[in-house]
Amino acid sequence: MPNLSLLSPERCGQAVRAAVLVLVLALYAALMPSSAQATPPTSTAPTVSQSQVMPHLKALQRIADRNGGNRAHGTQGYAQSVAYVRHALDRAGFHTELRHFSYGGADGYNLIADWPGGDPNHVLLTGAHLDSVAAGPGINDNGSGAAAVLTTALQVAKAGLKPTRHLRFAWWGAEELGLIGSADYVRGLSADDRKAVDLYLNLDQAGSKNTQQWLVVNDAAHGESAAFQAFQAWFAARGIATFDIGVGGSDHESFGKAGIASSGFSTGISDCIHNACDNLANVDPVTETTSTNALIGVVWQFAATARS
Repeated sequence: MPNLSLLSPERCGQAVRAAVLVLVLALYAALMPSSAQATPPTSTAPTVSQSQVMPHLKALQRIADRNGGNRAHGTQGYAQSVAYVRHALDRAGFHTELRHFSYGGADGYNLIADWPGGDPNHVLLTGAHLDSVAAGPGINDNGSGAAAVLTTALQVAKAGLKPTRHLRFAWWGAEELGLIGSADYVRGLSADDRKAVDLYLNLDQAGSKNTQQWLVVNDAAHGESAAFQAFQAWFAARGIATFDIGVGGSDHESFGKAGIASSGFSTGISDCIHNACDNLANVDPVTETTSTNALIGVVWQFAATARS
């Protein structure tokens, strides 16, 4: 600060005002968080709208339309579906990997996406099959599950989530031919890698029309109850009816056979299952969005907790 005794009254007043302004700005800067002290990501699960989920289903429909009406194993329709999902994940900051397998003389792929951070010895794995049957585009079975899992993963990235468990997401190939892709993935796990998977969450047919109740996987055989109860509680809090089902009929069966606990849910079999009419019109956007938010809520809950 200059020597005020040497300044005119006018210049003296200007100097004082300038000094006060500097002090105020310094105090304001001290109170504001720096970029290194940014507000931490929220631990509250976000809620998405139809506009954040349905565009993924529309994209899968377009892919099927330009590839013979389906996205089946070994086809360009499936390859382009994988490329679409992988591109979205890569842009969001995931580490993605294609796991190759062969079946029926055709190349197949599982897409695996890991979110940085979390304990690698305690993995929460969430997945859905991405392939359709040859007879149709498979938008409910199982574009709906694949889109819900993708939307959940993108919300993790958007929130900058810092999980306690390591988060892994997967899109399985050749489920329609007998759970081929997920079985190949599980078979390729080392003993340590298999032990590291605390829980697998599966979605299959997440947007069925006229859904009256959500079918929630109850894996009592492997001592899993926490995720089942979490899904039940999420739906109950919103007045939505549920019915518990066992492990089987979709990719969680591959994990169950390996002794890995699982849960997840389905909205039931639609009228157009495995037919050409399993298109975008076969998905109820409200049901699909509800399913996605249920998955987000439970993923957020289990991402923040260590294995009990």
